[in-house]
Amino acid sequence: MLKLFLKAVSLCAILTLVFTSFAMATPPETQNSLQKVFIFGKVIDTHKEPVAQAKIKIFINGNPYHVETPGKSKEHLLTEEDGSFYLTLDIPNKEFSESKISLIIEKSAYKKTKISFTHSDFAQKDNKYFVQTEVILKRTLNPAFWIATIVFLLAYILISFELLHRTLAAMLGAAIMLAISYTIGTFNPDYHIISYESAIKAIDMNVIFLLMGMMIIIGILKNTGIFQWCAYKCYQLSRGKVFLLSIIFMSFTAITSAFLDNVTTMLLLTPVTVEIALALGINPLSLLIPEILASNIGGTATLIGDPPNIMIGSYAKLTFLQFVENLAPVCLISLLMLFVYNRFVFQSEYNKSKIDNVEAFIEKLRQEYQITDKTLLTFGLLIMGIVILMFVLHGVLHMEVSIAALFGASILFAYSAVTKKVDIAHLVEKDIEWLTLLFFMFLFILVGAVESVGLLDMVADEVLRLSHDNLTVAISLILWVSAIMSAFIDNIPFTATMLPIVAYLTKVIPGAESGVLWWALALGACLGGNGTMIGASANVVTLGIAEAMGYRTTFFDFMKIATPITILTIIICNIWLLLFY
Repeated sequence: MLKLFLKAVSLCAILTLVFTSFAMATPPETQNSLQKVFIFGKVIDTHKEPVAQAKIKIFINGNPYHVETPGKSKEHLLTEEDGSFYLTLDIPNKEFSESKISLIIEKSAYKKTKISFTHSDFAQKDNKYFVQTEVILKRTLNPAFWIATIVFLLAYILISFELLHRTLAAMLGAAIMLAISYTIGTFNPDYHIISYESAIKAIDMNVIFLLMGMMIIIGILKNTGIFQWCAYKCYQLSRGKVFLLSIIFMSFTAITSAFLDNVTTMLLLTPVTVEIALALGINPLSLLIPEILASNIGGTATLIGDPPNIMIGSYAKLTFLQFVENLAPVCLISLLMLFVYNRFVFQSEYNKSKIDNVEAFIEKLRQEYQITDKTLLTFGLLIMGIVILMFVLHGVLHMEVSIAALFGASILFAYSAVTKKVDIAHLVEKDIEWLTLLFFMFLFILVGAVESVGLLDMVADEVLRLSHDNLTVAISLILWVSAIMSAFIDNIPFTATMLPIVAYLTKVIPGAESGVLWWALALGACLGGNGTMIGASANVVTLGIAEAMGYRTTFFDFMKIATPITILTIIICNIWLLLFY
């Protein structure tokens, strides 16, 4: 009996051991354990651009799933700056095999989109389940779109027609959009236009620092008297022949504007030109207007010559040499055309010149316009040469052009401060155009806002539709629209608006990968500024100084002179782009 009892106990122990081992060996999927499920992918718009900060909500069989993050549980996740997202879900095994997992993706100005997965959609590896997806969000015209569009257009009108100082107009527009986003938009996402983080990211600091650096360099160099001395040398070379003097002035202005801000160039040359014209007995406008036209043509030739080019280069990652190679030749042809045109328009005025003693007048100019600080000029030109060399090599060095400008500015500024050759407080207050820098910053926010709500996507789609995917039509369309618009409104906000549009068209139109649409935008925006007296900042500044000195021209008088040569240069550019691209 005892033996039988011991055998029974032994059998029970063996069976217990077997069942325990079997239970331990049973795969997790046969138990009521948590299953690791991974969902990752990217959210993009219809232009295949990433959608950042899109809200992703997760539902399992219609029930909300809270994602566990360090320290808290969240109802939703946000996509990264590149539109990507990565989800890790812990779902009971039995529930996972029978469940439907749904993701609802939403963001202001986009249609709410839902995607779903079942067990069969997942790939399995090492007892884990994976699925990858790409979600395309379509635009919707919600209240945020209409508010942003109206505010942007009102700011544009205020800036273009100078109804309000352009910096104040841009600041007001940016502030209104941000305020609406964080008041009404906090309670109703349909009114959210742009986040503070996105607004800051929209500011292109490469443009801001490049402008600041060049302002400092020019502000120091102008204390040496170099610009006035150059004007005297121009007259000396012409030997009293006024038409030849106008050609030399135009050439000097164009070359200077290619490497320095053309507004500053005209600001310094205008008073000297007026004095020389009065001494010659001719109307100063007969020399100033050709200088204005040459300034805008010369500024088109390089990356740093005109603000639109600076913006295009920074946005499209184009190098200094690329600008020179693609734009300088056609700008040179346009300048030669200006020389010929000028002969027919102003020759009768130049014939009125009356200088009896040319040598005496040259000596007078030599005495009046001298280099005031040769040491500062020598050091300044050396630094300027280094900066230009860095501009040329910035593509090879993989360096932003703003670094070169800030490097040169800081060295020259430090030298001027240590040697006390320049009044630091005056330079900081007067020569650094803070209002211009602030205008650019607020303008970038304005454009970032309308880009966020989808206005620029709509414009790009319409341009694409009009061009019928034809590169020739697209080139002509962008060139002429840019030229016409820039003649009547500030080319800086126009260029800022066009940047993402041209970037999209460059990707989708066959043949545009050469970058030709960027050159069409640069030529149209810069040369179009010659069309009217308000088309470019250099025009306004120069004619304003001339009017203050008693020599006024009307809007239509300027157009009668400037519009024909503007049309001629745009035709030349159009032929150039179609022939070589």
